[in-house]
Amino acid sequence: MAKAIVVAAPASGSGKTLITLGLLRAFRNAGVRVAAAKVGPDYIDPRFHEASTGRPCYNLDPWAMSPSQINGLVAELARDADLVIIEGVMGLFDGPRGAKGSTADLAVMLGLPVLFTLDCRHQAQSAAALVHGFASYRKDLDLAGVILNRTASERHELLLREALGHEVLLALRNDEALGWPSRHLGLVQAQENQELDAFIEAAALRVSSPSALERILDLARPLAGTEGNHLLPPLAQSITIARDAAFSFSYSHLLDSWQRQGATLSTFSPLADEAPDATAGAVFLPGGYPELHAGRIAANRHFLDGLRSHAGLIYGECGGYMVLGESLIDSNGMSHAMAGLLPLTTSFAKRKLHLGYRQLEPLTAGPWNGALRAHEFHYSTAISEGPADRLFAARDAAGNTLENMGLRLGRVMGSYAHVIAEAA
Repeated sequence: MAKAIVVAAPASGSGKTLITLGLLRAFRNAGVRVAAAKVGPDYIDPRFHEASTGRPCYNLDPWAMSPSQINGLVAELARDADLVIIEGVMGLFDGPRGAKGSTADLAVMLGLPVLFTLDCRHQAQSAAALVHGFASYRKDLDLAGVILNRTASERHELLLREALGHEVLLALRNDEALGWPSRHLGLVQAQENQELDAFIEAAALRVSSPSALERILDLARPLAGTEGNHLLPPLAQSITIARDAAFSFSYSHLLDSWQRQGATLSTFSPLADEAPDATAGAVFLPGGYPELHAGRIAANRHFLDGLRSHAGLIYGECGGYMVLGESLIDSNGMSHAMAGLLPLTTSFAKRKLHLGYRQLEPLTAGPWNGALRAHEFHYSTAISEGPADRLFAARDAAGNTLENMGLRLGRVMGSYAHVIAEAA
């Protein structure tokens, strides 16, 4: 049975992604069959995890998924692995208001220990109070060890080790070369970084202490995942999916679940002017960064004509939804003609953050009939919406009513929401 452990931190920016990538590759290099998971709705970090392991990375979301759904995904991750490393989201206890959804919630649900990544810049012995507070905040949580990140010197490290009341598993010096460039909504996407493998190997080298890796394996606990409920029915029995730098925000846990339910998946690249498979029962345009490639998309006639002539269901999320509209206005205020399948104009000219979990209820038939859990994260805005059916009634994580979301016109539909799972 595979074992698992959770990598967490007191806040975003502490270095837990770097630590996770390094550990994943270090264990892989040591011959350990290692798999990865990410807490929450993030769709960027999992691509980096997959680059580190060569395996799919699943999102595990205690707010959006039922325990049965999470256990099913855990069982899939553990099926051919010795160790599963789960990266947390934000700070250890951060989650939606008044509901489970934090990294701590997931660790307790699965009975797993936590490796606490501490950014040690600008503090020394005071870090002991921080670690003590996090370790004692929830009595049902096992904070099993600390990873000191961005220490300044041997003396700094020694001060921290002497002050902390928890086992220190690793101590990493501050190294600007291991910084990660920020771009757009978040990190540079995995497929955009030509030096990614070298970066991951450098991170692995920093954490590749044989004694530390052995100790982490000792601390990890067996996973008890069992076959769970499917997360969402497939859009059709054959689905063709846009996949390239403009359409990269799809969840591996959903795509793999669709395949386990018997759906056949294929991919195409709109940026390479490829048309969707005309024989597929559905076209899925996931989110991504179409606004960065709007001119190229507008010029790719083979893609757009193939999309317009497709006879099956066509479903778009966030960026994919924008491309289904009539036009997309980029950050420079230039308008680009899109597929024109929905009466929608979206704009990136004035950035406005739309962020949060969403509870969705379909208002019209398809693509799914039951209640859904989803997440919204975008800076573009719908500035014009013509006559069409609304797709979803929406509430936030706390149950507050929001405006209805998305549009449907015949076989074409979409919204800004990234659907994660069926509501339990």
